Order: sequence, then C-alpha cells, then structure tokens
Amino acid sequence: MKFVTAIIKPFKLHEVREALSGMGVSGITATEVKGFGRQKGHTELYRGAEYVVDFLPKMKIEVAIPSELLDQVLDALSKAAHTGKIGDGKIFVWDLDQVIRIRTGETGEHAI
Repeated sequence: MKFVTAIIKPFKLHEVREALSGMGVSGITATEVKGFGRQKGHTELYRGAEYVVDFLPKMKIEVAIPSELLDQVLDALSKAAHTGKIGDGKIFVWDLDQVIRIRTGETGEHAI
C-alpha cells in the first residue's frame, strides 16, 4: 500500500478530485495549507502600503491506495494539477504499513 501526498494550487482541487475518482480512488483528504517553494511569495499593494506575502495558499491532498494503482494515480495527479507555471506543487509517496477502518475493524487494503 502507498500513501500519496500532493501539494497543489487551490483552483486545481476539483480537477484532481475528478481525475482520482474517475480511476476508482474511493476517498481523499484535502486540507487548506500555506507554504512556499521556488515561488518565494510575492509583494502586494494594499491601501497604498506594500507588503510581502511569504506563504501562498495551497491545497494538500492525501490518499491511501493499493500499490498497483501508484503509477496511474501519479500520472492522474500530475496531469490534473499541471498548469506549467511555477508553483504547480509537489507529490510525495510513502510506503504504508497498515490501515485500519475504525468502524468495522477491517485492515490492510480492505480498509482503504
């Protein structure tokens, strides 16, 4: 089993969700986060005063999947979140040792 985390632009969330749902991923967790990478933030003007926005709004997508779906999920995530501009995000993959569905007690891939 694999645990995939993706940091994407907020307006790409719907496209990512549709892409993953279309391939049979049964659920995702999405969290509003802030961060920066190569973008390093930007400067804005507000009421005549200039200020720096260091952390930019992003969405963090988390999904647990069977190992055999990994390549398809990475491809779908990459395509759905892509804009071609700086700040498109990153995808991280971890091995997932155990999953337990609290309601039923199911474990492993049956719990995903």
